[in-house]
Amino acid sequence: MKDKISNILEDVKKFNAENLDQLEAFRIKYLSKKGIVTGLFSDFKNVAPEQRKEMGQLMNGLKNAVQEKIISLKEGLEKTTESVNKPDLTLPAEATLGSRHPLSIVRNEIIDIFACIGFTVSEGPEIEDDFHNFSALNFPADHPARDMQDTFFIEKDPDIALRTHTSSVQVRVMENTTPPIRTISPGRVFRNEAISARAHCIFHQVEGLYVDTDVSFADLKQTLYYFAKELFGEKTKTRFRPSYFPFTEPSAEMDISCNICGGSGCNICKYSGWVEILGCGMVDPNVLDSCGIDSDKYTGFAFGMGIERITMLKYQINDLRLFFENDVRFLNQFKSTI
Repeated sequence: MKDKISNILEDVKKFNAENLDQLEAFRIKYLSKKGIVTGLFSDFKNVAPEQRKEMGQLMNGLKNAVQEKIISLKEGLEKTTESVNKPDLTLPAEATLGSRHPLSIVRNEIIDIFACIGFTVSEGPEIEDDFHNFSALNFPADHPARDMQDTFFIEKDPDIALRTHTSSVQVRVMENTTPPIRTISPGRVFRNEAISARAHCIFHQVEGLYVDTDVSFADLKQTLYYFAKELFGEKTKTRFRPSYFPFTEPSAEMDISCNICGGSGCNICKYSGWVEILGCGMVDPNVLDSCGIDSDKYTGFAFGMGIERITMLKYQINDLRLFFENDVRFLNQFKSTI
């Protein structure tokens, strides 16, 4: 048995593993329940009493040798694996294209379309006071939009809220500008709404304003006809429906033919074949007066649209929540070519 242990020890010393799988096979061969070392300890009962001390020392030495071999080889293999997998920082960086968010793409396209007909871009704060967000826009004191269930008010100050529309920017422009005024106001707005495929508590708007002498509803319609054809294509059908907004009179909503279903009906157009894309109307004289503009001399029109709704139609996206989930599989569809 002494010679057997010596031979096994020689084999252990000569062993070398090229990978972790070979090392694991070595461990199983010697230290598992049916391994060689385990078998030697099982046969220890057959050793003569006067030899047990010597044989016990040899067997323990063999076991320790196997364990030390495993530890030594494992450390070396792990370092080699780590070195192989470690990135080479001296290599040139791989050029990858970023992706623009679809809302940014459509926002910029809308700005470019209106810039072609003389509209400038105006921006304002996202936290607004009551005057700019409601009162100056002819909202009565008991209007539902002022309720807590519709608006995010700033705690401890009921006169300060997250803006519910970018019309507040138009008020600031009219306060500080002498007509003629021709501007659009893109930006993020907030409303206390349940999140679904068609609605969100955060969304983006572009609102437009044109104030000058002799501005008519015909000017409004021709401006929006031009916008719809430029953004959605010459074959896009449009229609206006009478509506009501506190800050415009008369007011209307503009629909376009649904390009997702082609007019056959889907969940985006509520199976009607038409999708509302914006609200519009002639600026109410009370709004002009509140902003220091003579309503007897000047008239104007205003319109507002949700960028999410426009983007869903343009790219045939059927769930608004995709815009906020940062799913790389979704965003990669809008890879920049610049």
